[in-house]
Amino acid sequence: MKPPPFRYHDPGTVDEAVALVSSLDNAKLLAGGQSLMPMLNMRYVLPDHLIDLNRITDLSYIEESGGRVTIGAVTRQRDIERSDLLRRRCPLLRKALRQVGHPQTRNRGTIGGSLCHLDPSAELPAALAALDATVHVVGPNGARDVPMADFPAFYMTPAIEHDEILGAVSFDPWPAGHGSAFVEFARRPGDFAIVGVAALLEPGPDGTVGRAAIALAGVGPGPVRCAAAEERLAGRAPDADAIRAAALTCADIEAMEDIHAPSSYRRHLAVELTSRALHAALAEPGAGSPK
Repeated sequence: MKPPPFRYHDPGTVDEAVALVSSLDNAKLLAGGQSLMPMLNMRYVLPDHLIDLNRITDLSYIEESGGRVTIGAVTRQRDIERSDLLRRRCPLLRKALRQVGHPQTRNRGTIGGSLCHLDPSAELPAALAALDATVHVVGPNGARDVPMADFPAFYMTPAIEHDEILGAVSFDPWPAGHGSAFVEFARRPGDFAIVGVAALLEPGPDGTVGRAAIALAGVGPGPVRCAAAEERLAGRAPDADAIRAAALTCADIEAMEDIHAPSSYRRHLAVELTSRALHAALAEPGAGSPK
């Protein structure tokens, strides 16, 4: 099939894009197009207007200021994957991106597009949830910040108003020496995960786990932070028993069910993949290792 007829708009600035999305009815924003274009061709979405953000250079950047990393919404996933800054300061994003589609899709896909599409199994939203990221949106009334924990409003629906656009996402990198991992199970390489796990571990001064962050993809309508597992690890020696006890808390998650997997299987994967992710994170140099 071919996409339905629509009017095409090509703004060159954020202000122009906001003015368009604020004034036009039934408009869709185009960034990388890796989700939107197939949906247009299948006529799952029928916009009257398409607003292309790709000419807005102010939305494509990776920078660090005051110890906080900010990534523009139209920054390509491949640029994030190859960024020396992020390789040093936030290796979790690179690990998550290695699981996203294929190199061809990452060449076009953007971080903002992944966040706005908000597929429950998407890797980048889960990684950003583990990082306690902040999403920066801009609209006719100015800019506002949305914590990643509040960003999923409903299934595949971000907490962005119809007249707003996503401008950037930012987070505080974890200190040097932390361990990170992203582990997932998918039916085929490049598919969305049935379940994915993002894990961050910071060693404490006495050889225990000082801080932990665990976020799951594929178990709910948005990324799910496993607070019980994080609490179970904090202050404990990072041994196999502690990891298993933390992972087992994921068995209590109220997992979703669809044509790909029942909720019981998603809970089983959540336990096993959390255990694998924690072992992988602890095996990194400086992060400690299971006894």
